[in-house]
Amino acid sequence: MSTDTIYLITIWALPVIIAITFHEAAHGFVAHLLGDDTAWRLGRVSLNPAKHVDPFGTILLPGMLLLLQAPFLFGYAKPVPVNFGALPRPRRDMVLVAAAGPAMNIALAIVAALAFHIVDYLPGTSAQWLADNLRNALIINVVLAVFNLFPLPPLDGGRILVGILPKAGAAAVARLEPFGLIILIGLLIVLPLLGAQLGVDLSFVSRALAVSTRAIIKAIILVTGNS
Repeated sequence: MSTDTIYLITIWALPVIIAITFHEAAHGFVAHLLGDDTAWRLGRVSLNPAKHVDPFGTILLPGMLLLLQAPFLFGYAKPVPVNFGALPRPRRDMVLVAAAGPAMNIALAIVAALAFHIVDYLPGTSAQWLADNLRNALIINVVLAVFNLFPLPPLDGGRILVGILPKAGAAAVARLEPFGLIILIGLLIVLPLLGAQLGVDLSFVSRALAVSTRAIIKAIILVTGNS
């Protein structure tokens, strides 16, 4: 394995692993604070990446999409088990538990942006490596937060939607959960590829996610004094 390949792996793998690990641990930690210790007892409130990485969703799926040059890259980790029936206010607490993951990613993105201020104090090679890691951490964490807030279960945005909608609407959205991954693949990959064949731009979902991601990154850069 070449030095360049090792370098690329370290500047991408580290931010991805940290982003996913902290995201999932945040779900379990907030559930524990609110009264459900399911994830806590199963050791999922942990910063050990092995507890959260899913071989297919975290490694193989993103890798295949990258090789296929798919219009949008995504993946997933092992979902943290939450017994919403054990929470004192299940609908409200579902929203809080679901929001904890994206909120953690935004917090990590802000920390990464703030850490840019120390790069100039490091020697050349170390400064470049840290800058590349921080840049990728900023991007990856915002992408992960925005993607997970898409209002479709089993994504966090879908669970938030179920928690805030009236019961009839919440039940209708919740019924989509078994088909969520298929719907996502259709919206993010199949439709854009079909549109490319037909000469029509059908990548509206990917475009909306990209616009949101860029806007949040610009806002974080601005508020952390990196503009």
